[in-house]
Amino acid sequence: MTSLVSVADTLVPSLLVPGEPSPLRPSVRRRQRSAEGRVWARSRRATLTVAADLAAVAIVTALVAVTEVSVAPVAGLALACVWVTLLMAVHAYDAIGGRRAQASAVLRAGAVLGLACWCLPTVVDPPATSQQLMMVTGALTSLAITNRLTVDAWSTRAIESCGGTPVLVAGDVDAVARAVSELRRVPGRWTVVSACVREAADELQLDVPVTVGVDDIPGVVAATGAQAVLVLPCHWLDPHRLRRLGWQLEASGTRLYVGTGLIDVAPCRTSLGAVGDLSVVDVRAVPSGGLARTLEHAAERVVALAALVVLAPLLVMVALAVRRDSPGPAIFRQRRVGRDGAEFTMFKFRTMTTDAEARVVDLAAHNESAGDLLFKIRQDPRVTRLGAVLRRYSVDELPQLVNVALGDMSLVGPRPALPDEVERYDPDARRRLAVRPGITGLWQVSGRSDLSWEETVRLDLHYVDNWSPALDLQILFRTARAVLGHAGAY
Repeated sequence: MTSLVSVADTLVPSLLVPGEPSPLRPSVRRRQRSAEGRVWARSRRATLTVAADLAAVAIVTALVAVTEVSVAPVAGLALACVWVTLLMAVHAYDAIGGRRAQASAVLRAGAVLGLACWCLPTVVDPPATSQQLMMVTGALTSLAITNRLTVDAWSTRAIESCGGTPVLVAGDVDAVARAVSELRRVPGRWTVVSACVREAADELQLDVPVTVGVDDIPGVVAATGAQAVLVLPCHWLDPHRLRRLGWQLEASGTRLYVGTGLIDVAPCRTSLGAVGDLSVVDVRAVPSGGLARTLEHAAERVVALAALVVLAPLLVMVALAVRRDSPGPAIFRQRRVGRDGAEFTMFKFRTMTTDAEARVVDLAAHNESAGDLLFKIRQDPRVTRLGAVLRRYSVDELPQLVNVALGDMSLVGPRPALPDEVERYDPDARRRLAVRPGITGLWQVSGRSDLSWEETVRLDLHYVDNWSPALDLQILFRTARAVLGHAGAY
């Protein structure tokens, strides 16, 4: 375990004579430019959002004027002031909380403005009708949400291009190791520059400076140039220490984040509340049934039937090609495990020789999958010539539309498992069976066969625990890019 050593060359500029050029090394200058770029992106985020909202008011006012409704310049200016004031009042310009929080804030501001526009004719005689005013409110609300999505995407790309926000991670050794690994798995937003652990541990291997002790986190922040501190749950973190740490970081403008200890829980499932003076995080369960699930499943079956009708000529051509390419049936049938452990017959175009399952034992030594639950070979000798093409473009999975139409599968869901795999599932992996398996899913858009078993389970559990219609739509859109990219298709 190494102790943290301050980098002296980061302090050199403050000791130089004004006007004298700094002898900083190129690496230090690059870090300084990256930090300046991050500050520049954050400082202009709110400015750009306000400007976009004012432009939206101008556009909507101009469109109203085109409809032969006279709008006085004073009325347009008043509308701009009221709208921006409402957005500020509901904290719609705050970056904290992410896109969902900003959208909710805009909707609240839109509701207040809509109520005011509805009641306005009872007080004064406006040139526009109540219906026209409500349309203006809807347009402003929609444009405000669009503005925030656009500015947020730009700001995120700008910050990521500068290396992400430098963050210090503090907590127990195991928690710090897990957090650093997760932050590096999703690069761009945060860059870990230092770590503070409660006690020394020889097994902690990090390529960043590590400080043993958590009593001088502000000093470590000053030495490393961190702009945020992530404190993880641990036994030494009591409310008083956390409050004092917040005061100390406030003086330097350093952001403080407190980890919840939750894994793969989407922000939309959580909300911060309080019981007396005790702050609590409400984690809402994902409904396994309900109207949304029922409607989506019914819609998927209709879409699958329609797709089978439209794709019937292609399916027939592929089936004939499979029969001609190698001896055997065109459709491969296999027992798979679906929702709640119910078995069903899954259909695919045959991409292997007819004796493929019998040759598994002979090829076991060539298995490239970590662990013994999955069997994967990048250059599988059982795959036919046409089968390799069908797998590359995921055409072999089209017959699974029949399974969707029958109700055994969904368009989106975890990978359908084999019965012998399920027999060896641990309790975490068995959670995958809480929903119907899918033709596509997070596992497919994130690497398919290139993923390890642990990564596949983690992605499937994230889907099961955070399901929503919006997530399904996002995965369907990403599937097209994954299929065209051929990543992990073998």
